[in-house]
Amino acid sequence: MKLILEILLMGLAMMLGAYIVPGVSVDGFGSAIIAAVLIALANATIGLILRVFTFPLNVLTLGLISFVITVLMILLVDNWMTGFNTSGFLAAAILAIAVSLIKMILDSLFGTSKN
Repeated sequence: MKLILEILLMGLAMMLGAYIVPGVSVDGFGSAIIAAVLIALANATIGLILRVFTFPLNVLTLGLISFVITVLMILLVDNWMTGFNTSGFLAAAILAIAVSLIKMILDSLFGTSKN
């Protein structure tokens, strides 16, 4: 049940982020959920591999490389999907920040971060 709630909240965060950030569009709630799940999967697989290879650079930049990798995963999912579009790196970067802030607020409202 908690996993389903997490997926729905991530889809809602993606929808709200796409509504707030200019240059980002999502065709509907279903596309937002699919985009959110694909971004999470890309971060867990490809993103993890990239983070391992760039670990020394990530330490030197105080984690900025991890943020760049997350933005690149958003752009990768943008290329995979037709219902999710970003206008470029800057829009994807702002979307990553917006979605993380919205998800933090939603988690605090619905209490999904508690055990």
